[in-house]
Amino acid sequence: MKLIGMLDSPYVRRVAISAKFMGLPFEHQPLSVFRNFYEFRAINPLVKAPTLVWDDDEILMDSALILDYLEEIAGPGKSLMPPKGTSRRAALQLVGLGVTACEKTVQLYYETNLRPADKQHQPWIERVSGQLQRAYDMLEMAAAKTDGWLVGDKISQADITVAVAWRFTDYVTPDVIDESRYPALRAHSARAEALPQFLSTPLE
Repeated sequence: MKLIGMLDSPYVRRVAISAKFMGLPFEHQPLSVFRNFYEFRAINPLVKAPTLVWDDDEILMDSALILDYLEEIAGPGKSLMPPKGTSRRAALQLVGLGVTACEKTVQLYYETNLRPADKQHQPWIERVSGQLQRAYDMLEMAAAKTDGWLVGDKISQADITVAVAWRFTDYVTPDVIDESRYPALRAHSARAEALPQFLSTPLE
């Protein structure tokens, strides 16, 4: 099993970290959708990261779909999602907020770093920045309610996705979010990033 994509993508990174927590071995091929466009296209014509490749060259893309597949093959006791009920709904909501934070961070980065300054649309920047802030406001409230993991007594996909999102936003758009507003999220991120599965999967 081969994971294609750079770890500076939060979507690639959350898949890689999750696979390690599930005990699923994989080979990581760090191809950039920009610098390695043609090499990536030879593997996946859509050039979408992450891409998961099986030994028979079958591919699966989109981090949510890849994680769903990994949950299927991980085996008993390896799932990163609560099985049912209020805990599962809570985890799904937190994952959704984390993914939204990733999406809004990517949009801001593209708008302010890849688009020429005279083409940037300030109302759009303000709108996306507001959405990003509200996502982290909601995540801060959730993180502040516990001194442990976000859902239950062990790390879950919610913890992984939220920690990956926070690290990504801090890395690529450090001036957008006032970190002093989010002490619980900072603590949650620090706790997660200190784990071996995170340390061995650095964003840079």
